Amino acid sequence: MVAKVYLHFFPVWKQTRMHGSGAPLVAVRSHTQRMRKPIFSTLAVLLAGLLSACSPLTIVNAVSPAGSVQATRALRYGSDPRNALDVYRPAGNAAAAPVIVFFYGGNWVSGKREDYAFVGRALAARGFVVVVPDYRLYPQVRYPDFLVDSAGALAWTAREITAYGGDPKRLFVMGHSAGAYNAAMLALDPRWLAAQGMKPDMLRGWIGLAGPYDFLPVTNQTTRPVFNAPDTPPDSQPVNHVGVSSPPALLIAAKEDNLVDPARNTGGMAASLLAHHVPVRALYVDGVGHATLVVSLSNSLKGLAPTLDAVEAFVRSDGGR
Repeated sequence: MVAKVYLHFFPVWKQTRMHGSGAPLVAVRSHTQRMRKPIFSTLAVLLAGLLSACSPLTIVNAVSPAGSVQATRALRYGSDPRNALDVYRPAGNAAAAPVIVFFYGGNWVSGKREDYAFVGRALAARGFVVVVPDYRLYPQVRYPDFLVDSAGALAWTAREITAYGGDPKRLFVMGHSAGAYNAAMLALDPRWLAAQGMKPDMLRGWIGLAGPYDFLPVTNQTTRPVFNAPDTPPDSQPVNHVGVSSPPALLIAAKEDNLVDPARNTGGMAASLLAHHVPVRALYVDGVGHATLVVSLSNSLKGLAPTLDAVEAFVRSDGGR
C-alpha cells in the first residue's frame, strides 16, 4: 500500500498558480511513502475492534501506548461540566516546552477529550505540552458559544500551563475538522480572545487539519441548526477574518476529502493568508480521508501520513519564522 504526499509551500515572497486552479502555489513536492509492517498489524487490530462494535477511537487509543508521557486529567477551566481539559507532557520535563491546545472535531455535536488521548500522547512524546479540552456542543449550545468555551480553554492554558512545564510564550492552537474551525476562529477573529483579555498575536501559530473555513451557505443537515442556518452570519467564517497580523498557519488536508472540500477550505484559506503576506504551509495527503487524517497523528499509525512530522516541524520552527 502506498500513500502519496503532496507538499505545498506558500511563502510570502513569491507565488504562481496551480494548473487548473485559482489557488496559489509556490513549490510542490510529491513522493511515495511505504507504510511499515507494524502499520498493517495495527490496522488489523482496528478492524477487529470495528467488527466487535468498539469505538474506532477507543481502539486507536488502545494501540497508542502512553510511553514516557504524563497525563493530568479533568482540570477545570469553567463552570459547565463540559469545561474540562486534560494536559499531556513529556515525563520529567523541566524546561519550558512549546504548548499545543488541540480541539477535536465532531461537527459540533459530538466528541470527548478522552477519545483523543492518542493525540496528546503522540505530541507530548515529541517534546510538547499538549492541552485537550472539551467544549459545549449542540443542542446544549449553538454558534458561537463553543468558541467562547474554546477561548476560555486557551486563556486557562496561558495562565496555568507553566505549572505543567509549558511555555505560555510559545503557544499554538490546533484542531481537526470542527476543532480546526475553532482553532482558526481563535487565531483569526479577535473577538473571542478579547473577551478573555487576550489577542491573537499572542499565538505563535495555528494548525488546521481538514478544517471548514469557508462553508456558506450551510448545506450539511447536521450543521445547519448549529449555525442557525439559513441565518448564519458571514462573520462566522474564518476566511473572512484573515489579516496582515494573522498568526502563521500549517494547513493539512486529505487530498480526497468527501466531507470538507480541501480546495475551497484549505486551498482558499491558504490563498487568503498568502494574499495578506502571512506565512502559511499547506500539506495535501493521499491515502487517508477526512476522519483518518487525525488518526495519522497516533504513534502507531503515523505511517499513514506525515501529519505528526509536519506538526512537529512547524512548532519547532516557531511557525516557520
